[in-house]
Amino acid sequence: MRYLVILCLFVFPVTASGFDWQQIPKEKKVVYANAAGLAVITGWGIANWDYFSTAPSAKKEGWFAGNTKEGGADKLGHFYTSYALSHFLGHTYENWGYSPRQGLKLGALSAFAMMNGMELGDSFSDYGFSYEDFTMNALGCTAAYFIGSRPELDKKIDFRIEYRPRFDTADVFTDYERQKFLVALKLDGFEQVTHPLFKYLELHLGYYARGFSSHGTPERTLYAGIGVNLSRILNGFSLNRLSTLTRFIQVPYSYIELDKSL
Repeated sequence: MRYLVILCLFVFPVTASGFDWQQIPKEKKVVYANAAGLAVITGWGIANWDYFSTAPSAKKEGWFAGNTKEGGADKLGHFYTSYALSHFLGHTYENWGYSPRQGLKLGALSAFAMMNGMELGDSFSDYGFSYEDFTMNALGCTAAYFIGSRPELDKKIDFRIEYRPRFDTADVFTDYERQKFLVALKLDGFEQVTHPLFKYLELHLGYYARGFSSHGTPERTLYAGIGVNLSRILNGFSLNRLSTLTRFIQVPYSYIELDKSL
């Protein structure tokens, strides 16, 4: 539920009654959106996450070891959420009149503020401030800007999440038992790849953890795979929005993998 709050803030753009949102300068839109977002996160945190109920505290949660709470899947969740939110906000700011590079820069900064505003609120609750979560938030925002602002990298690299829903959990965003995180290297981004069929292929490197949130045996798995570049296929049918979506979401059963338990 925690990340769903942030997502909803911008899926349904922040507006205010009594004035025309379209007439507001883009600079003020960014300020208003960020201020409203942080206010909503704080208010929601007070009401639902017990913000400011304890003295500030911090803790080290660990990274990807077998004795951590989620086997590291939660850390990749922070990275991915920050990465995807940076791109989403960057696109929103671009629609408000910023250049693609400026929009993405502001989007990454906004995502950093949102994600770590939540982390700061956590420090005043039983969750506690997590150094690892803060670091992964920063890395996700940095990766979004560094790669997204460089076309030669952006056309080659995607960070994605795969999720196979179970529909019996209240929070799909922290259902790590059903998630995989991966980076995809798209062959059509390389000039050296000239064969038309190879341009529809991509290489995957991914990670997932199972059994940490349930009563099963904890398992951490690293895998490599070969997949189909669905974004390229959908672009060929002028399905641009779906094409963009597949740059962030991995469609199940569209690849083959070779995995190794850690």
